[in-house]
Amino acid sequence: MSGQGAQDEVDRIVAAWNRERPDLDFAPLHVLSRVGRLSKHLDRARRAAFTASDLESWEFDVLSALRRAGRPYQLSPKALLTQTLVSSGTMTNRIDRLVERGLVERRTDPRDGRGILVTMTPSGAEAADRAIANLVQAEAELLRDLSAQDRETLTALLRSLALTLGD
Repeated sequence: MSGQGAQDEVDRIVAAWNRERPDLDFAPLHVLSRVGRLSKHLDRARRAAFTASDLESWEFDVLSALRRAGRPYQLSPKALLTQTLVSSGTMTNRIDRLVERGLVERRTDPRDGRGILVTMTPSGAEAADRAIANLVQAEAELLRDLSAQDRETLTALLRSLALTLGD
């Protein structure tokens, strides 16, 4: 891995804590402090990618769920809730705002006349496609200095951690 042997801010923080509190094991900070710092870089890159796509991150969350559903790019509000992990009131508000922007439409579910399906419009599909292209490019830039093997190793380690945490 590139960067082995080099010291970063987390190394300096842990060394200072080890000096001040030698009774504690600071090993978790080596991993999770870096994850937290990397998360800030990722948040900035994602915000920039979505801004360039004229979307808010929550708009991308809803549109990307619809886009991943495949044609005809529609899901029930309940399915959107499950995928975006927000409350029903929040989802209703988000759908309303996306309807106002012309990115989605509400349609009656043909299988259940009482149900509603949220359907992405062609403008919504264009926005989602533009945003995902910008996002992939921004995230690839964050990983540019890692070899393919390092990325695969990191992917496997992060997947393993996520699975143990119940993600």
